[in-house]
Amino acid sequence: MEHIRHAARRALPLAVFLPAAALAAAGPSAASESGGGAGPHEGTKPTVVLVHGAWADASGWNKVVRSLQAEGYPVVAPANPLRSLSGDSDYLAALLKTIKGPLVLVGHSYGGSVITNAAAGNPNVTSLVYVAGFAPDKGETALQLVAKHPGSHLTDDPRAPVPTALDAVPLGGGPDDVDLYIKPDKFSDVFLSNRLDAARANALAASQRPANVATNTQPSKGAAWKTIPSWYLVATDDRTIGTENLRFMAKRAGSTTVEVDAPHAVLETDPGDVTDLILQAAHGSRPGLARTGASGQAAILGGAAVLAVAGGTALVVRSRRT
Repeated sequence: MEHIRHAARRALPLAVFLPAAALAAAGPSAASESGGGAGPHEGTKPTVVLVHGAWADASGWNKVVRSLQAEGYPVVAPANPLRSLSGDSDYLAALLKTIKGPLVLVGHSYGGSVITNAAAGNPNVTSLVYVAGFAPDKGETALQLVAKHPGSHLTDDPRAPVPTALDAVPLGGGPDDVDLYIKPDKFSDVFLSNRLDAARANALAASQRPANVATNTQPSKGAAWKTIPSWYLVATDDRTIGTENLRFMAKRAGSTTVEVDAPHAVLETDPGDVTDLILQAAHGSRPGLARTGASGQAAILGGAAVLAVAGGTALVVRSRRT
């Protein structure tokens, strides 16, 4: 993996969290968790599917959608139900089956967990893009991943039954049937790292969509990043999942990675950087060689990268601050 850095690393405090082609020469993988690789649809612009995470909705992608459409890409930004990882993934998988041609799946935050599972068994999925998103391995939960390294501002008391930055809304279906919101007075810090003006931050806090506890406690059934080429945007001031946790997942997945000086809600502050990375994935440009978890492909990918260098190709990603 070639790690392209645009900002200094930052260390953040520990907190407990509740919701929040490889070069085309490699060809498609036969692994059961794979959605497939590039090849059958060469020359066709893929449909970009944008999946939002917790405490947001599809409108957060608006600037990215407009930019991608201006480049001639078909775009779908569905409403993520935010009810459970299994249910949300099945919902997205059903939607993907109705779209013809190649697909680039993009997941922000919890949306990363959803695309990781929904890509399974769909040969049209050519690329995965994680935007400050979860990239779980099989059997992992978001709760486990966010606790690996310090960084989240969701609680200042690890012993609290509900993270102190969240409001719980019991739904009556049992002790675990609970929706979680970020408290309005905590939203700007936790989700936006205080990067937006108060009026915009307050509007986003008021319109946030809650995530059910099951979105973070259900284990992932697959790990599509093991067999599908992936790209990853690390937000270096992420106070929701935590920047070091993002770096861990990006490195483990062998993703082509860019770091941007931005909060967890990088869609709001730096949509241009998000769009740039999606376009790189859509073009299939992979300067990095290593693909972790895809056994038997290292030699192929290494040869493909040598050919790419010989051909004079290079990836240039600019980090912009708004």
